Amino acid sequence: MTKTSARAETRRPVGVRSPAPGQVLAAAAPVTAAPGTPLPAPQCFGSLPPETAPVRVGAFLLSAQFPGQTHGEALDRTVRAAVEAERAGLDGVWLAEHHFVPYGVCPNAATLAAMLLGRTRRIGVGTAVSVLSTAHPVALGEQAAMLHLISGGRFTLGVGRGGPWIDLDVFGSGVDAFEQGFPERLDLLLRWLRGSRVGADGPQFTFPEVAVVPCASEPPRTPDLGTWLGLGDQSGLRRFPRQRKDADGAGEELTTAGRPAAGPPVVVACTSPGGVRLAAERGLPMLLGMHSGDEDKLQMLELYRTAWLAAGRGEEQLRRVTRQHVAAGVAQVDDRTSAARATLLRAMPGWFEYGLGAHRTVDGRERKMRDPHQYTELLCDLHAVGTPKQCADRLLATAERTGIRRFALLAEGSGDREATLHNIARLGSEVLPQLG
Repeated sequence: MTKTSARAETRRPVGVRSPAPGQVLAAAAPVTAAPGTPLPAPQCFGSLPPETAPVRVGAFLLSAQFPGQTHGEALDRTVRAAVEAERAGLDGVWLAEHHFVPYGVCPNAATLAAMLLGRTRRIGVGTAVSVLSTAHPVALGEQAAMLHLISGGRFTLGVGRGGPWIDLDVFGSGVDAFEQGFPERLDLLLRWLRGSRVGADGPQFTFPEVAVVPCASEPPRTPDLGTWLGLGDQSGLRRFPRQRKDADGAGEELTTAGRPAAGPPVVVACTSPGGVRLAAERGLPMLLGMHSGDEDKLQMLELYRTAWLAAGRGEEQLRRVTRQHVAAGVAQVDDRTSAARATLLRAMPGWFEYGLGAHRTVDGRERKMRDPHQYTELLCDLHAVGTPKQCADRLLATAERTGIRRFALLAEGSGDREATLHNIARLGSEVLPQLG
């Protein structure tokens, strides 16, 4: 059982939140879709101004192996943290994948997502990210389609280019897949997720047209109410879950007509101008990294807007997709700001040095690594680290300044399993209620 602070016990139960005055329940059409199922377009919040959209908080789980820990301990912490995130009322969990380094010991985020979708009933599960430079787009598309269909639409596929690591040699894709191949790989993946028959004739992939099975464009399976509440499973939820706010259309990229596309939502990790333009040209929301402050986010959003409009899309569509962008960050909740910072400064620099320092480049190219202690200080300055009110204020300030309403917050910065679960519980009981 997760420990809770005295301050947490004076607040409403974990995972139960009342709508703020004037919140979307009063402005939107009645919600009639089954829990876990995206609402049809007429019920989406696409017509509302960005400032009225809810702030959505998820946990970013890297399966980090801190010094002295085993691989099994790191993965066990991730599984338990995901279950706790659902109990705490968080919107989602986001899973990273890495190869050959202790920075993260999950080698396939989609596989771990499948396991966690089976262990939960309400919460969204996404990859942040599945690396397209080392994965076949069709194989990843098949996984994503299956998870989308059997989870009732709770799966989100985040994809990225990855880095120039030795992974490219091990999996045989080569450095060209990283340096030039991402657009072709992304386009093939999207065609697979949105179509019924797909063939390819490109530099990297050439094959005759084949049937898409399973077809992601079919409606996802809708669980009955008892299954959604976990009533038929003694290992289900112990607390009543907060309903996912799917009604704002978040997590669904748009067609050129402004309607949500079929199949699982797709987001693209953007760390460079080229990545931003690629996402905008394809109508996909961005996943922005932990190192990005509000100024960096604003610059990338402006570049995204320019590319979006140049692609012939309108301002209303842009307002909708702005609410679908995801900002990665860090969250550490404590009764005192100094204590929250001290927890991260005690654990994260060693993890950065131990984990990131293990990366090997594919061709021996030089790489520069941030100073681990200075980087941890920067993350503490940029993100939700401090008292519950300070954490909420930080998230709201970023949302109000940038328009981004979705956050994936690294909650395992302490490196300790019980401390991570406690941190997530406090996010749910003490920070979420202040976000409206």
